[in-house]
Amino acid sequence: MITLYAWSTPNGRKPLILLEELGVPYTLRPVPLDGAQKTAEFLKINPNGKIPALVDTDGGAPIVVFESGAILQHLAERFGAFLPQSGQARASALTYLHFQMSAVGPMAGQLGQFLRRHAEDAVGIAHFREEVDRVYGVLDTRLGEATYLAGDEVTIADFATWPWVDGRRFIQLDLSRFPNVQRWYDELGARPALRRAMDIKFSGV
Repeated sequence: MITLYAWSTPNGRKPLILLEELGVPYTLRPVPLDGAQKTAEFLKINPNGKIPALVDTDGGAPIVVFESGAILQHLAERFGAFLPQSGQARASALTYLHFQMSAVGPMAGQLGQFLRRHAEDAVGIAHFREEVDRVYGVLDTRLGEATYLAGDEVTIADFATWPWVDGRRFIQLDLSRFPNVQRWYDELGARPALRRAMDIKFSGV
């Protein structure tokens, strides 16, 4: 049994996309971000008190994984899909997976926080807007030379990045400024499994 603890955020959607793409059975346990992620029960699963987290008992003793990138890598390796086994393609998939974790998500997240909670801080907003533009420039360059982030095949790097690009309205980003990212976003967004994952309703959403 695979149990995913998540909520309707870009990080929460990442493993949902992969699970739907894999077509494997799983149970979704919604963890609303109203303090549920800080309860003693959830902290036993993820001591960092954040979603997503995953418990995999299909192999016998439970395997507990938190951090969305680690969850994606665990599932990809477990089922032998969406992560090349060797060579430059694997290196590129892991590189852009970690680029999402270290740059795409954090910079967009910080800009979103400043826009919503510190709208008067023009310096902070300008800084993170510049960083977001820089990061999207990296993505646009990469997607101008490759169909997907790791090369010719869809990988977990794409599934990690897509939900953050999908949330661009929260950071007032005009995606038409990055035509290669736009092409990639539209192509991935037409995948039925990805659409199923994005259409999943969480209680209270």
